[in-house]
Amino acid sequence: MTELNTAMIEQYRNSFLQEVEANVEEGEWVKMCMQCGVCAGSCPLGNAWEHPPQEIFMMIRAGKREAVLSSDSMWMCTSCYNCISRCPRGLPITHIMHGLAHYAQRLGLVPKNQPTQRFAQMFWQNLNKKGRVNELKLGLSLYFMNGFGEGVKTSLKMKDIGLGMLKTKRMAVTEAFGGHGVKDLSGFQKIMKKAHELEDARIQKSGN
Repeated sequence: MTELNTAMIEQYRNSFLQEVEANVEEGEWVKMCMQCGVCAGSCPLGNAWEHPPQEIFMMIRAGKREAVLSSDSMWMCTSCYNCISRCPRGLPITHIMHGLAHYAQRLGLVPKNQPTQRFAQMFWQNLNKKGRVNELKLGLSLYFMNGFGEGVKTSLKMKDIGLGMLKTKRMAVTEAFGGHGVKDLSGFQKIMKKAHELEDARIQKSGN
């Protein structure tokens, strides 16, 4: 490999690309994107993206750190995996987008009042209590996340569906007073504690 080629590769691997490779799940795959756009065309929310995945990947490679990490694009991913199944190069696009969202959150760069991030946080807090999601509490949290008045309106709008779920025993009022959890709650909590310790150690090692 000539010195010119080496210099070109180093210029291509800018500091932000290296940062993504070091801190974002599957981030080392970003440089493999060939900009075909199949991911954007396969995404059910393709028209709603500020920047579809292939644009995000090109922006990373162009060193546009602030534009990428402050974007709400990665928060639009619904984990349908269409992009992964259709990518000609087999890039783990869904994992990268979630990894970017997680990294942006760690850095405090999530767009203000980003609804997907708020729902993800509510889902995680709900799950973390007993190892299983309390669907009734999660639903109510979602209804009221934009205020009491908005929550009442949404609840009234959804009352027929809620009553139908009660009648068919798809939802129980008792869920609001505890709900079911995993059998070994202490074991679950130990697993989560260890996972947090490993993540903190990884972050400390990466220096971000």
